[in-house]
Amino acid sequence: MRRRPGPSARLKLTLSYAGFLAVAGALLLAVVWMYLLRYVPDNSQGLLWTSPNRYLLVRTFAPAAAVAMVFLLVFGLVGGWVLAGRMLAPLTRITAAARRAGNGSLSHRVRLEGRQDEFRELADTFDAMLGQLESHVAEQQRFAANASHELRTPLAISRTLLDVARKDPTRDRGELIERLHAVNTRAIGLTEALLLLSRSDRGNFTRESVDLSLIAEEAAETLLPLAEEREITLDVTGGAARASGSSELLLRMVTNLVQNALVHNLPAGGTVTVHTEAHGDTSVLRVENTGRRIPPDLVPTLTEPFQRGTERARTDEHAGVGLGLAIVDSVVRAHDGTLDLVPRPAGGLLVTVRLPGTP
Repeated sequence: MRRRPGPSARLKLTLSYAGFLAVAGALLLAVVWMYLLRYVPDNSQGLLWTSPNRYLLVRTFAPAAAVAMVFLLVFGLVGGWVLAGRMLAPLTRITAAARRAGNGSLSHRVRLEGRQDEFRELADTFDAMLGQLESHVAEQQRFAANASHELRTPLAISRTLLDVARKDPTRDRGELIERLHAVNTRAIGLTEALLLLSRSDRGNFTRESVDLSLIAEEAAETLLPLAEEREITLDVTGGAARASGSSELLLRMVTNLVQNALVHNLPAGGTVTVHTEAHGDTSVLRVENTGRRIPPDLVPTLTEPFQRGTERARTDEHAGVGLGLAIVDSVVRAHDGTLDLVPRPAGGLLVTVRLPGTP
């Protein structure tokens, strides 16, 4: 938005300082003048130089008062200009940093020195905002690069399969169609996961009262065939735990947690336990599974997009796209909750989700 140029804040402060000083000086001189005239007799008709009189006072005091007023005005302008410049120097640095950030440089910081005051509080807040923006931009760039790579892989495989089929007309079409269907299913799953992740990040969903225990039972029932296929015992325990949020997003969150626990539960024959309970104003969901030991330094990266905790065959129909825990983390944050991942000493992972509860 273009605006007409106007006086700077420094000039306004300077004129304010000078005006205030001039008014204060004029009031002081007026008070002195009134008190002096009150006690000096009016002897202007007699001998002027024989005794103090009002006429003599006017002749001598008025020029001195005028000189003093001019001095106060000049002193107020010069001193106000210097003081305003020193006071507005932090604001100038903040403005320069904001202009550089607007041009795309998010690594610059103001870093004001000195004790805490309003300007330094503003500068520290601005530095924190720049840090968050830089982190979010870097995360978005990394996410976009990973998403492009993940989407390019199934498309490249599809093109390769089509090229092979075109060069070899005698190739079994049933096998080709089956492989294309698997690749296409994976691409669709990745796209849907990306859309769901974007939706949960924006937080534009309708909130309603949801019972996490019913959500857990529904997710367990859906994934029971996978548990039986892998010979894993899947148990749902606990009681009602009501939270405010989107039933669709919360169902996807629990489903991702249970599926992740089943897929990474190696070797076969382990257990997965889903437990729900309410603690005061907090609803708690715990998903615990057996399996291989997870290095502690790997845990913080599990919620990042396209990070996989363990290597597994890409031909597995439940291999996922590396967005499971990233979606869980995004859904939890969108519902103002917390997500804790703790590796079990015997192997496996304990995931605890805490959400604000509802009566």
